[in-house]
Amino acid sequence: MRTGRLLGSGRTADVYELVGDERWVLRRYRDGYGDGYGDGYGDAVAEAAVMEHVRGYGYPVPAVRAADGIDMVVERLSGPTMLEAFGVGLLTPAEGGRTLARLLRDLHALPPRTSTGPTGLTGPVTRVLHLDLHPENVIVTPGGPRVIDWANAEEGPPGLDWGMSAVILDQVAVAGEPLAEAAQEILAALLADQGEESALTEQGLTEARRRRAANVTMSEREVRLLGDAEELIRALAH
Repeated sequence: MRTGRLLGSGRTADVYELVGDERWVLRRYRDGYGDGYGDGYGDAVAEAAVMEHVRGYGYPVPAVRAADGIDMVVERLSGPTMLEAFGVGLLTPAEGGRTLARLLRDLHALPPRTSTGPTGLTGPVTRVLHLDLHPENVIVTPGGPRVIDWANAEEGPPGLDWGMSAVILDQVAVAGEPLAEAAQEILAALLADQGEESALTEQGLTEARRRRAANVTMSEREVRLLGDAEELIRALAH
């Protein structure tokens, strides 16, 4: 397997083309993220297992061909990210927010992969959580949206997943930058389209803020914005 040009980079990983096979790409963690960072963070094998689990139930994720250590070979998708789709007029921010809400609800309708905890009949629902679902982690393909970057995935209450998406969006919304207005529109549409068991909770929002503040990839300014972000979320959620 020989890698070609760099196709894209995120906060923790890079994506490369594979020479001689345009159907797949290599996603590789960098800067030690595959070596004990956090709770399984950067473990491509664990990430692939979650992706294949939800894909088995029809959830829209790229197929995984192989995973080992910090490397994962995944299906190459065609199309812009949701964020890029806003820029070229393929989606409005409100449509994007509703799409994110549907993706969260659909994910939380699936059974967990490993958990034997409550499933909603005798206590809080335990489900697979993406924990990083935002417009840059959704690819708008000709066949519909596909969710990428499952590095943070774990199992727990859906309210935490909603909290993480809301806080991520709202950090942009309160930043006063060019995307702030669009981020607030996305957030408002997201929070207006919650389900019964898949919805934002007080506990989920509190824990989401705590996790974002502890995230080593956050800048000092991003951490400072968390208080304002939480206030706006509460205003929009009620």
